[in-house]
Amino acid sequence: MTQTLLQVEGLKKYFPITSGWRRTTVGHVKAVDGVSFSIQDGETLGLVGESGCGKTTTGRLVLRLIECTDGSIRMNLGSQDVHVSDLRGEDLRLFRRHMQMIFQDPYSSLNPRLTVFDIIAEPLKALGDLSSAQIDDRVRQLMTQVGLRPQFLQRFPHAFSGGQRQRVCIARSLALDPKLIVCDEPVSALDVSVQAQIINLMKDLQQEQGLTYLFIAHDLSVVENIATRVAVMYTGRIVELAPTDELFAQPRHPYTHALMSAVPRPDPKLRKARELLPGDVADPSDLPAGCAFHPRCRFAQDQCRQQTPELREISGGHQVACHLAEEIDLVE
Repeated sequence: MTQTLLQVEGLKKYFPITSGWRRTTVGHVKAVDGVSFSIQDGETLGLVGESGCGKTTTGRLVLRLIECTDGSIRMNLGSQDVHVSDLRGEDLRLFRRHMQMIFQDPYSSLNPRLTVFDIIAEPLKALGDLSSAQIDDRVRQLMTQVGLRPQFLQRFPHAFSGGQRQRVCIARSLALDPKLIVCDEPVSALDVSVQAQIINLMKDLQQEQGLTYLFIAHDLSVVENIATRVAVMYTGRIVELAPTDELFAQPRHPYTHALMSAVPRPDPKLRKARELLPGDVADPSDLPAGCAFHPRCRFAQDQCRQQTPELREISGGHQVACHLAEEIDLVE
């Protein structure tokens, strides 16, 4: 059986709201509020939801780019089980070789003052123990792996297209042979045709090197193509988590169903009714009682307004945070 690489339990991130010249804390924005999930070695977990639901914050918490308010993050490297949330100082710096990130915007995530060679070589110089000749060979190898010519190494980022820049970002993330890569909407800033090329590249690299992805995205059609399992977030919580095929075939949470209805279909003859949710996304600084989705849910009952649903398994590997998941009919 495939072992669990990453285990996240009860992850929370509350940003304080301050007021007055004394900066007194008067409340908190609950950006991530009790998120738990695991990622198996070699799989891709898709993390989807509306803007502001906490997807990117979750990815940054996993990598310790920002500190969590509560919760635990553990990573199994085979020979050792590391509590990532407890690492500090030099131990954390050295551990970063095992987890890297591909950022959303390839235009702002590359230093315009560095050549492509320096950009890709930077992590090797910071955390590697290679000689100059070995670094040169490794950088050239990475350029070839991501489909770029080594002759481009002395060019600056402005000389590349968006897709080529994202390939440079991917090469940089692979430099230290990480076990986990957090992909923060890596194709959302690219043209559709280029998106497909980058997705295919990432899938090929995953098969060749046994990579594990946490893939954060808005576009459900992209997630359907690359993810093994999908977690759906709403106002800082995971409301549904299931294998990709099962989730797209039979969503069990009303919010997931509404997201699916908004996915465009390539067949013009296929008419699909879109479910328009009433109201606005709940304010993470002032969440409603009970289920945060209940003000927009057509199935909401008194129980939904009073009790917060817990993420529970309703079938093999399919988890839903909904009191009425077994009762409501979401079939069109």
